[in-house]
Amino acid sequence: ELPIDASIPTDYVPQERLRLEAYKRLADASTNEAVDEVGAELVDRYGAMPSELEALIGVARFRVAAKAVGVQEVIAAGKAIRISPVTLPESRAMRVQRIYAGTTIKEAAHILLVPKPTSGTGIGAPELRDTQLLEWLHELFSVLFTSP
Repeated sequence: ELPIDASIPTDYVPQERLRLEAYKRLADASTNEAVDEVGAELVDRYGAMPSELEALIGVARFRVAAKAVGVQEVIAAGKAIRISPVTLPESRAMRVQRIYAGTTIKEAAHILLVPKPTSGTGIGAPELRDTQLLEWLHELFSVLFTSP
């Protein structure tokens, strides 16, 4: 549940049944290879991907990465991105809080709240959306779940 314009446009795949089938296959994909297979099939059948579909493929890849580390929820919640369940060793928790100032870790509930990223440092800078947000989330997951 993130501010990402990700879809299969009706003018790209006009038949509703085929769009729904593609959505289901992407939702069920458990590997990046399976995601890429769906994307390749759509490109083969309908031509170059529109930006909304590229974003949807990115979301599916992110879902695969989240499942691989046991994360079940990534939600934009107010001024933060809420990720759960997350259990971090103390050293990793300190590192995340140092890199992402304002991060809150609720250990008992296994929830991580990271301030939403913005496109600038000033007050009122717009929040990241779409593919920029996905890239930021991949970087965050790298910090959270990859050994330094």
